Amino acid sequence: MNSFISKIYRWHPKIPFFYGWLILIVIGFSQFIATALAQSTFGGVQDLIVNNMSWDRKTIALTATFGTWAAGSISPFIGKSVDRFGPRWIMFLSALFVGIGMITLSNVQTLWQFFFVYIIIRAIAGPNLQNVVPRTVAVNFFESKRNLALGFTAFSRIFGESTNLQIITILSTFFSWRLAYRTLGLIAIPLSIPIFLIIRHKPEEINLSIDGKKAISKKNSSSLKMKKWTIHEILKLPRFWYVILGDGISVICTSMIMFQLVPFLVDGGISQITAALALTIGNLLGGVCVPFWGFLIDKTSTKRVAISIILACMVTTAFLLISPLGIISFSLALIWTSVTTVIFVLGTMLLASIFNRESFGTVQGIAGLARTISLGLGPSIGAFSISWAGNYNPIFIIGICGYAIVIFLYLNLSHPNNR
Repeated sequence: MNSFISKIYRWHPKIPFFYGWLILIVIGFSQFIATALAQSTFGGVQDLIVNNMSWDRKTIALTATFGTWAAGSISPFIGKSVDRFGPRWIMFLSALFVGIGMITLSNVQTLWQFFFVYIIIRAIAGPNLQNVVPRTVAVNFFESKRNLALGFTAFSRIFGESTNLQIITILSTFFSWRLAYRTLGLIAIPLSIPIFLIIRHKPEEINLSIDGKKAISKKNSSSLKMKKWTIHEILKLPRFWYVILGDGISVICTSMIMFQLVPFLVDGGISQITAALALTIGNLLGGVCVPFWGFLIDKTSTKRVAISIILACMVTTAFLLISPLGIISFSLALIWTSVTTVIFVLGTMLLASIFNRESFGTVQGIAGLARTISLGLGPSIGAFSISWAGNYNPIFIIGICGYAIVIFLYLNLSHPNNR
């Protein structure tokens, strides 16, 4: 019996291409589960929950904020754990927990129940299934195509968000948001099985080396050991802080606007379904471009590509500020979403050009804490700014100024690679 269980545990499919690409496909399953609760998905369906429960948008924004912060608070622990123990059990158990959690969420009756359940499952889903662990696994399997791999993880996250947004919008419109989350919970539970069977910590576990080369012998590998960064060394590196600050500000600006994009269009006279469609199509277009950005960073200058992306975000945000409501704002919202989607993985790509795979989980954990604090601030800053001003102009002005600061920070990044 023990031998049979051991064989199942060690089993992995024999495939004609590098196993890392299969890993990226299965990461897509975990990100589909997690993005049902993601901030951008939640922002797109918030009015459906608000109208059903007789709450207001600020309540939903605060729920998203606290859920995101809860995810960030455990990110350093998760990052350290995945470096030490590997991702397999972490992702499997998290997928089961989140699936059961979404079914529980569909049955809540009070605001406090909604707060409690959402925050708990969002905290588990974020670092374990969506950000820290999946990105660490991608970095562990790829080196020469590291940012391309990270681009694919970003695309699968975006595809998950877009798919979940449409599933929840359609089921909520014709039935209820409760049925939508119950359905997604029932889908998540069986998806945990391929996650358990396929996910591995490093390619060496299946007799491969990074990028799909044949595994090197232990004797030869001793001379190729990479530097293992301590937390103290990571925190002392100036470039780490330039990336963290730039990433944090850009994530605040992007999440603030993205969370309010559907309400912005709805208040401008566009239907809920059409507004959600703009967010979905924009996300998908942006997601298709993210692997291209990753490929470009692998082949050219990380610094130049990052600054170009932030500049494009600033320009499209300025157009949203001055555009009239209606079909023009719909088109601009679609373009803005396509351009800014890469922001949520750009910081990880920059860090991947500095740190190696031996310490990347730890780096991601620290960065994940900072990023999720920023991600949580965005919706609340946006909601309260709009409430104070009575219009959407403040979020666009804050966004333009924030992106300008990020460009200044990234201009100070140096080129040398410490990996």
